[in-house]
Amino acid sequence: MAGSRLELVFGGTPPQGRMLLIGAGAATDLSVFDPERVQIVQGFYPDHRALEARGLDVVTEASGDFDAAVVFLPRARAEARARIADAAARLAPGASLWIDGQKTDGVDAVLKEMRGLAAVDEVQSRAHGKIFRVTLPEAGWLPEGWAARDHEAAPGMVTRPGVFSADGPDPASQALAAALPEKLPTRIVDLGAGWGWLSAEILRHPGVELLHLVEADAAALDCARRNIADPRARFHWADALDFRLPEPVNGVIMNPPFHEGRAADPKLGAGFIRAAAGLLTGAGRLWMVANRHLPYEQALRECFAEVSELGGNSRFKILTASGARRPAAGRPHPKGAQPKGRRR
Repeated sequence: MAGSRLELVFGGTPPQGRMLLIGAGAATDLSVFDPERVQIVQGFYPDHRALEARGLDVVTEASGDFDAAVVFLPRARAEARARIADAAARLAPGASLWIDGQKTDGVDAVLKEMRGLAAVDEVQSRAHGKIFRVTLPEAGWLPEGWAARDHEAAPGMVTRPGVFSADGPDPASQALAAALPEKLPTRIVDLGAGWGWLSAEILRHPGVELLHLVEADAAALDCARRNIADPRARFHWADALDFRLPEPVNGVIMNPPFHEGRAADPKLGAGFIRAAAGLLTGAGRLWMVANRHLPYEQALRECFAEVSELGGNSRFKILTASGARRPAAGRPHPKGAQPKGRRR
């Protein structure tokens, strides 16, 4: 989708100078760029890994200065502003900052906002989205507060723009934490740990000797590292569906994502269930929370000998399972285990 708009403005000729691309994903057509002149900022592990496999320079944080930049808009407004501010900070006055996004990601609102701040031209529309150029004025043109800043989402715990549930603990995670037994297994994985609120709750329980936090969003995992100083915690930037440990664990606790973009997709949570079964000993146990309407019970019965509902409310159900049946080697997983901008 974005690739066709890139072709509109760059005309198939690679832009001159060093280019910064913030938010380009595995599906983005980058053929208009010279790979030797491009640095890509991408913190979502599956996309990062896919771009890296194409021989591109991919980082989680930009480094150095650039001659021009393209920002690919996320849906979250605070994260979009933070990306624009990050790109602008690495460009000289007079440089071109291109902004690309879908209508569903709020590109029209961002375009209107940019027109009130700087010179905007080269507006092109295609594939239900727009791309446009901002010519950077002198430093200080962006409103105060656009740059990414820490937000205290819980006492003593910080988040960053764009991470899931950045304003506070997710209600589903709160429901799951309240339903956990007093004593927990010794070795646990928090699959899709986010910024660490649920992991911190897990570590309060007696019995826990080791907790693995697995998260695909580099920014969220960085927050988790800052939020949890407990020596029992281990942090893994990884795709939950591909994550494995040298030895199985005896507990998995998770609040899996179930949205890709705006559409609910139960296959995402089902992929997490299969991943959990692959991590557990035969005697290990899974605890998970899901929206009430999501049909995860079939996937649980395929992967576990015993499945039951612990409780919940009109919005959420708390499920537990044991007797893991390890997935067959090479079994395909759903594409996009933890989609960017995911919603649980």
